[in-house]
Amino acid sequence: MKIGVVSDTHATSFAQFPNRILTALAEVDLIIHAGDFVTKDVLDGLKRLGEVKAVQGNMDSDELKRILPEKELLLIEGKGIGIIHGWGSPYGIDDRVGKMFEDVNVNVIVYGHSHYTQNEIKKGILFFNPGQARNSFGILTVGEQIRGEIINL
Repeated sequence: MKIGVVSDTHATSFAQFPNRILTALAEVDLIIHAGDFVTKDVLDGLKRLGEVKAVQGNMDSDELKRILPEKELLLIEGKGIGIIHGWGSPYGIDDRVGKMFEDVNVNVIVYGHSHYTQNEIKKGILFFNPGQARNSFGILTVGEQIRGEIINL
């Protein structure tokens, strides 16, 4: 399964989404957004491209915070994928978000907030941050193994 991953779009409308990301997301099996859409129009636009799993971010509207969870756990092809936005300083953010999934079996933690990309295995878990959507996005390929790729714009 091929999953497109974005975070921190910080857009007031779907029309502000970079075309290169839209083209890539139109070709994936699932879209994950790790928070900070800002407005519901961005979520609605992504849903027109395909299935979306998303969490709320600290900059999201009250409307989005009412409809999106703070964290999500997906099971895809037998692999656990945790999704959370994140908080605080970029330093140590992967440790903080990792603690939010200590009680469940995850293979990947997708997060955002820091605007810095990460595609690194720590203690057997892939920590995957696609960075800020105006600069980068990610692709997760889930099969027997999980492989992450960061695409810089």
